[in-house]
Amino acid sequence: MAESKKFIVEIEKAREAKDGKPSVGPVYRNAIVRDGFRPLPKGLESCWDSFCQSVEKYPDSQMLGEREMVDGKVGRYVWLTYKQVYDLVLTVGASIRSFGVTQGDKCGIYGANCTRWVVSMQACNAYGLYCVPLYDTLGAGAVEYIICHAEISIAFVEETKIYELLKTFPSSGKYLKTIVSFGEVAQEQRQVAGNFGSNIYSWSEFLLLGKSKKYDIPLMKKTDICTIMYTSGTTGDPKGVMISNESILSIISGVLHHLESMNEEFSEADVYLSYLPLAHIFDRVIEELFISKGASIGFWHKDITKLLDDIQELKPTVLCAVPRVLDKIYTGLVEKISSANVIRQTIFHAAYAYKLHNMSKGYKHAEAAPKIDKLVFKKVREGLGGKLRLILSGAAPLSPNVETYLRVATCSHVLQGYGLTETCAGSFVARPDELSMVATVGPPLPVVDVCLESVPDMEYNALSSTPRGEICIRGKCLFSGYYKGEDLTKEVMTDEWFHTGDIGEWQPDGSMKIIDRKKNIFKLSQGEYVSVENLEGIYSFASAIDSVWIYGSSYESFLVGVVNPNLDSLERWVEENKVDGDVGTICRDARARAYILGELTKIGKENKLKGFEFIKGVYLDPVPFDMERDLITPTFKKKRKNFLKYYQKPIEDMYKSTK
Repeated sequence: MAESKKFIVEIEKAREAKDGKPSVGPVYRNAIVRDGFRPLPKGLESCWDSFCQSVEKYPDSQMLGEREMVDGKVGRYVWLTYKQVYDLVLTVGASIRSFGVTQGDKCGIYGANCTRWVVSMQACNAYGLYCVPLYDTLGAGAVEYIICHAEISIAFVEETKIYELLKTFPSSGKYLKTIVSFGEVAQEQRQVAGNFGSNIYSWSEFLLLGKSKKYDIPLMKKTDICTIMYTSGTTGDPKGVMISNESILSIISGVLHHLESMNEEFSEADVYLSYLPLAHIFDRVIEELFISKGASIGFWHKDITKLLDDIQELKPTVLCAVPRVLDKIYTGLVEKISSANVIRQTIFHAAYAYKLHNMSKGYKHAEAAPKIDKLVFKKVREGLGGKLRLILSGAAPLSPNVETYLRVATCSHVLQGYGLTETCAGSFVARPDELSMVATVGPPLPVVDVCLESVPDMEYNALSSTPRGEICIRGKCLFSGYYKGEDLTKEVMTDEWFHTGDIGEWQPDGSMKIIDRKKNIFKLSQGEYVSVENLEGIYSFASAIDSVWIYGSSYESFLVGVVNPNLDSLERWVEENKVDGDVGTICRDARARAYILGELTKIGKENKLKGFEFIKGVYLDPVPFDMERDLITPTFKKKRKNFLKYYQKPIEDMYKSTK
């Protein structure tokens, strides 16, 4: 049934390789916009306009909610309405302006998602400030780098992060003059800031500064920059991705158009759980989308182990997640079923098989087994609050069995999406009720054009019968360039096309499958990028090894490696530890592996590698990587796909035994 459907249309012909440039496949877009993209509504120039329209339409609707603390325990959600948030935003904005901070200046926000994060963000939107999220997962020194690079003059910060921020002095003191805590401020913190010529305010003190002042909201254009999001470069410093109002408004329009075309539109009745970092584009765009619809956003209480408790209390209708969170939900469900009695297990498995069979035949999930949903899957649904209808997964691939299981058992649409900070988060999103789209990221959103560019070095051909190549994207949602990084921008932009660095494969129905990374960069399951060639260079300094091949998977959170040990070093270790056997036997010995891993870890520490860059499992192969096994080229470059094929079994074993 799904085979006959095609969700994309060709709008430009393919181009053969020419003048040293690789061939490019046809340009496609979503079939619902074959005649052109839907224009933005009139009068909508900025994210601030979008918020104001919702305040007008839904002044008394619940907008932002947090769980109250009662006797040290978390209680129910307490809400601010759209009108209350609007008034608060104007007060915060007036306080910001009272320091002479004006349109185009940079404002940092540092901390976990909360009401005050969004209020600060909307104050930036109101007064045309560039909102610059600060976050420390980019490694030590990243916060200091971002403050200095973006020249941030004012920063809002979670109470628990104030000390981290103060560590950036003295170098950040040249720019950062005003710090605002989301909570209270200790006297000692005031002194430290004061020593470097900066002022620090508690939230309530800061609000008083703008109470009696009035400032005009500046005129804003679509092309004005709304936020600069810093992303982890695989080498070198983080890059500041400049995102305009138009980028965010366009992507929101595309997502809404996509879902409306399938009668799955969002409305003011929707409820969203905010826990994925607002410092990343995925959550920022989703929250702007819900705000544009007058929906409600409830925040987690900053404890990932209690996320299910937040879900049960909030009863969200939409959940955005990264695969690691969905893996945990899946594991929890599987464990619950396997600990039930035999009769219950049998009923559940029979119900699951029956519903999946019907969905595979093309039935929508709501029609595949409605009685079974009420009798069997209702419990699963209630465990997730009882109102969940849509789960969006992004940042890394979701394993097909988890995706299928959740599609059946949660009675929700589970959709994978794909995008980058540079494409404003969403470029592809799968469609509800299309089981054939499991393990793909679906068709392009109706706001972008997409083509594949051949990568001859990696033997990917965009013109073959199964088109494969680097995914290139064009559209109004693209970033405006890297901040202070024209050269870096030119590296990824050709004409109007952004080169993602990801290798995709078109499916017959117009879905995209991500199959590789152009520069041998792996994305681990927690969303961190790892440049393996760079790491192999560092680890090769270990005298105990001759060569190493490193592998990382988007479904796993750590790296493993295949090592050619240095036989002299290994022999010395054998003598010292009185281990018997030939070299093959020794390489299979767990103690030898532990010794080599220890040597690699030492090198990692010496080179100050980040936690996720450490190898956690090794397989020792005494036979040097060679051309006979087609592992290397005549110029000794590693053929990575061949390595993966050749060492598939040891890799699987390492991932199983290292967990």
